[in-house]
Amino acid sequence: QVQVVESGGGLVQPGGSLRLSCAASGFPINEYTMSWYRQAPGKDRELVAVITGTYGVTNYADSVKGRFTISRDNYKNTVYLQMNSVELQDTAVYYCKAIHRSWPDVAYWGQGTQVTVSS
Repeated sequence: QVQVVESGGGLVQPGGSLRLSCAASGFPINEYTMSWYRQAPGKDRELVAVITGTYGVTNYADSVKGRFTISRDNYKNTVYLQMNSVELQDTAVYYCKAIHRSWPDVAYWGQGTQVTVSS
């Protein structure tokens, strides 16, 4: 059974840190491009960070570059998003997405985890 489960969200103060996890089951993440998206209230879902399956190449939205880091542990079949120096505008539901590296129609989403940045 395929599952993508995010965790690690919560309430954090501006300037603080949080680490999100995306645990996958039923498929090997090293065959997938893994991404973090986020959706704030009233806004469209936006891509935050990407890591490829084959070589682990990463890419980031300009708004998080230098503050967030995406990484993967293929043995644990888990992807992480380390969020440092968080800002109020980082408040959103964060989603994990897996896209097969050869067949992009094969894609899985998680249910999301809420991150709230507030003092």
